[in-house]
Amino acid sequence: MTEHTHNFPAEEDYGLNVSLVDAVREVVEQGSQQQLLSLLDPLHEADIADILEQISPSEREALLTLWGREIDGEVLSELEEGVRDEVMRDLPDDLLAEAVRDLETDDVVYLVEDLDEPQQEKLLEKLDDADRIAVERALTYDEDSAGRLMQREVVVAPEHWTVGDIIDYMRGADHLPESFYDVIVVDPLMHPVGEVRLATIMGTAREVPIADLMEKDFRTIPVDQDIEDVAYAFNQYHMVSAPVVDPEGRLVGVITIDDAMEVLEDEVEEDMNRLAGVGDEDLTDKVWRIVRARFPWLSVTLFSSILSATVISQFTDAIGQIVALAVLMPIVASMGGNAGTQTLTVAVRALATRDLTSSNAMRIVMREVMVGLMNGVVFAIVIGVAGGGWFQDPMLGVVLAMAMVVNMLVAGLAGILVPITLDKLGADPALASGAFVTTVTDIIGFFSFLGLAAWMLL
Repeated sequence: MTEHTHNFPAEEDYGLNVSLVDAVREVVEQGSQQQLLSLLDPLHEADIADILEQISPSEREALLTLWGREIDGEVLSELEEGVRDEVMRDLPDDLLAEAVRDLETDDVVYLVEDLDEPQQEKLLEKLDDADRIAVERALTYDEDSAGRLMQREVVVAPEHWTVGDIIDYMRGADHLPESFYDVIVVDPLMHPVGEVRLATIMGTAREVPIADLMEKDFRTIPVDQDIEDVAYAFNQYHMVSAPVVDPEGRLVGVITIDDAMEVLEDEVEEDMNRLAGVGDEDLTDKVWRIVRARFPWLSVTLFSSILSATVISQFTDAIGQIVALAVLMPIVASMGGNAGTQTLTVAVRALATRDLTSSNAMRIVMREVMVGLMNGVVFAIVIGVAGGGWFQDPMLGVVLAMAMVVNMLVAGLAGILVPITLDKLGADPALASGAFVTTVTDIIGFFSFLGLAAWMLL
């Protein structure tokens, strides 16, 4: 694969320069392969992937055809899932195999795992025997397990080696992992017994035994460990890499921090999307896929709105006599909804990072109750005075203030209790909490305001 120096796009946030994308479009339209290569060659693989994502499907097909055998497998691994699958379906099998031949096994697994079985088999047949066996073995592990995430290329050393032995081994090796940070020390049965940092090796005399340098206090990852737990461990314990072991404790691979952080980023993005009710969605997705993904959540919102409307319908007489109620009641509901969303967002993130546990749950619940109460009192005074003055009715202001306190308090409780309850039941708190919290705050907001108004003003 061609080696070259990567230049970053000349944008303040490292985003792509619009003129570069336009230039790529122009040379593709002209059919000039040499000009296309001169534009793409200095770019990082992630920036080339961004270009492929930003142009239309027809332009993307033309670009890939013009690019030809110069296509880089690293670019494929940087693409969003929808575009990646489309590109890999369109590429000839031999060209696809050539593109991924030099990738680490974890990247190859990531690329081929979603291919149709016939295309997957054709691609695997074109890999070297060792790589094919490694990828096939990785594909037998669960999709969300450490076995799928790990790379099988590992630098290992026996306990009796010296620093010089390791250096000579690495210098003479035909192929080393593209990125690695530690040498894993193993016993004769391939059980990890320690790790030695590369920096330690490079700063130590050749004759020093590895056994004197290795860190024995290290963590191993079971091959069937869920990738969310793997990402948590890397983040929690500031790990740079970790050996992966089979049920017998034998070394089968390694996970590095870049892969673990990618999982963590994906989990954060997934939680954000689910809180907003959009699911697993990319900018490059087709219209029908987006419609199908959003429809269930919009249906839940419709049901919630019907429940709120049902509550309002119980107070039509009061609204008919005091028109101001119709003007003011959305204020109470919307304030409660926003307050509930604030608490909900913090709670879901704390559950994801395991900062919110059964040992501190009650303290956090009481904290949110106090926050809701204090915010409720402050905004009750503001809106009570404003509402009473607006409609020249002090009692209406009192009713509005009381309803505000009630709904802000309930919003704080719902925002923390709903995700905790869903988590205890084994459901994803990010998946359904938003709909529940919004429904609760709307219903309580309308009921408290209209109920108090009917009781105190009529």
